[in-house]
Amino acid sequence: MHIHKIKNSLLFIILAVFLGCEAEIDQHIPDTGTIDLTAYVAVGNSLTAGYTDGELFRSGQEYSLANIMAGQFMHAGLESFKQPLMKDEIGFGGRLVLAEVDGAPFPVPMPGNPDPANFENIYHADGPFHNMGVPGATAQHLLFEGYGTLNPYFGRFAANPETSSVIADALALQPSFFTLWIGSNDILGYAMSGGEGAGITPFEEFELYYQIILTELTAGGAKGAIANIVDIVKIPFFTTIPYNALVLDDNQAAMLNAAYANLGATHINFSAGPNALVVVDTDHSAGLRQMEEGELVLLTAMEGISQENWGSQQPMAPEYYLSLEQVDEIGEAVEHFNTVIRLMAEAEGVAYVDIQSRLQEAETGIYFDAIGFNTEYVSGGIFSLDGIHLSARGNVIVANEFIAAINQEYNASFPKATIGNFPGIIFP
Repeated sequence: MHIHKIKNSLLFIILAVFLGCEAEIDQHIPDTGTIDLTAYVAVGNSLTAGYTDGELFRSGQEYSLANIMAGQFMHAGLESFKQPLMKDEIGFGGRLVLAEVDGAPFPVPMPGNPDPANFENIYHADGPFHNMGVPGATAQHLLFEGYGTLNPYFGRFAANPETSSVIADALALQPSFFTLWIGSNDILGYAMSGGEGAGITPFEEFELYYQIILTELTAGGAKGAIANIVDIVKIPFFTTIPYNALVLDDNQAAMLNAAYANLGATHINFSAGPNALVVVDTDHSAGLRQMEEGELVLLTAMEGISQENWGSQQPMAPEYYLSLEQVDEIGEAVEHFNTVIRLMAEAEGVAYVDIQSRLQEAETGIYFDAIGFNTEYVSGGIFSLDGIHLSARGNVIVANEFIAAINQEYNASFPKATIGNFPGIIFP
């Protein structure tokens, strides 16, 4: 037999075998592992609720961390997951949108008035709810009976605003599986006020509150996943405006030097190029000084710096920056809280989700489904317009971290969410 006939015969045999068999497709088959999905309840704060762009509104809730995870669990049998949805896209009225300002995109308040129904309790009409994320909640708040009278976000969906606690309402659903992401607000209020507002929750108190919450959630045999908190001072709210944001030419620098010299503040010095902002500091002998490298300017100072000469002609008030000591204090609290969360995950045998490490990786850039992300304000794609809360795609990144940890801890096989199926930040 000639060589070409041998080749043709082999080709015929290969084709016959191929065409005579059904192709086998490697499909991902969801598996719950050791998890019971009879009732999934998500407990947490604004990061769980779907708060984004400075407000809680309907589409933001639909892309919430909790709802994304529930959607993936439904591939494996979860039947129901209800959220306390707002009636419109405005929420309580604080939502930000991007608009073109002086030729560049800039966050501005969304026009329009909230639906009055957003402020009404909806539990008896639409509840109970599986997404128990409450914007503004600290660890202690989750245990506080009557918290709905203090926090309108919880008041609108609590079983009884005057007597309910977040944990009690969550337990009433008899969760077989839960997620818990709490602790950031125990530090964030202090950080967002430049250290001038409520203090950081004392370490011992945080540990006590967290232990009570986790004990109650697992008391009925429920399995769960708990997440650590991110480095508070690494989010865009604190990193967008540099300490030396004042860019001057020679003439401007000379004029400011003369002005401060006339005030006797000879320790204030400017030169052409980037200059450290001037801030009020009552601990300084002169009552004011220039910022140091490593100190942080809050995003809320942006308008004052650009329009009212804060940090140059007018020293910036303490509530708009964090000193080196305050930055260290916040970092110490984050480290302590995360140690508590990790050790409790080990003690209770629940999945531990290391969100902090993932967002640290994102500082230099990460890719998902060939889409690049980083922690830059607006352009990075992970954080929303308020510089604190996650965008829809940021929620997907975190949800997939939860799913990975859950799969590993419970021998499960929940599929991860496809990030390209969720909207990015909308530019004007």
